[in-house]
Amino acid sequence: MYMSSIVDLGDEYSLNWEQRLHIALDAAQGLEYLHELCTPSIVHRDVKTPNILLDNNLVGVISDFGLSRAFNDAHTHISTAAAGTLGYLDPEYHASFQVTVKTDVYSFGIVLLEIITGQSPVVMDPQTVHLPNWVRQKIANGSIHDVVDKKLLDLYDASSLQSVVDLAMNCLENAAINRPTMTEVASRLKVWLPAVSGAPRHTDSMDTEIPRQFRLMISRARNEGISFQSGYTNGISQTSLFSGR
Repeated sequence: MYMSSIVDLGDEYSLNWEQRLHIALDAAQGLEYLHELCTPSIVHRDVKTPNILLDNNLVGVISDFGLSRAFNDAHTHISTAAAGTLGYLDPEYHASFQVTVKTDVYSFGIVLLEIITGQSPVVMDPQTVHLPNWVRQKIANGSIHDVVDKKLLDLYDASSLQSVVDLAMNCLENAAINRPTMTEVASRLKVWLPAVSGAPRHTDSMDTEIPRQFRLMISRARNEGISFQSGYTNGISQTSLFSGR
């Protein structure tokens, strides 16, 4: 089942602020695993909200490895033809066709803004505008609260909102060198979750169910020689955060 909007599980359910932060952390930890703990490291290259699947407990898992590429420490980047999804493409990668882990970081910044705003990566307001620019314009002309998804009904922690917006914009720096690593992103999200939750939904260890799902997916792809083919989710329901736009 695909979501009808950026934060809807159908028409009768909307994710609250805490759930959104947990899902963001799940996705960040998944990318951290691909970048830091896989040998060789893997760049996903198509990080976007339709590729974040949810299980019955609303645990998020990165899916669709059809565009993924592996590289080792001897390489600082991979040269490849442009690939990805409109609105999520790293401008530095789009210009040079050189892939690094920071390519995924940029795309994750867009995902964070979607989680906050409930908007698509390309907004019609009323003219077409890229979501980061839409956020900048809203804040410049009003306040940071003007970018928050109306479905949250003002039920969110203001300090964590500011922090998550700042993190998203940090991920969206034009120069890849100025973006954080996914390890840094995950660490910052972990710090803010206690501010909105009395207890964590699940353990934050990288040795938990989330990385186990990645090990199974990657192992299966390698064994079948399908180069991280999409579509295998090891029992994770085909449920996306957002509609497949």
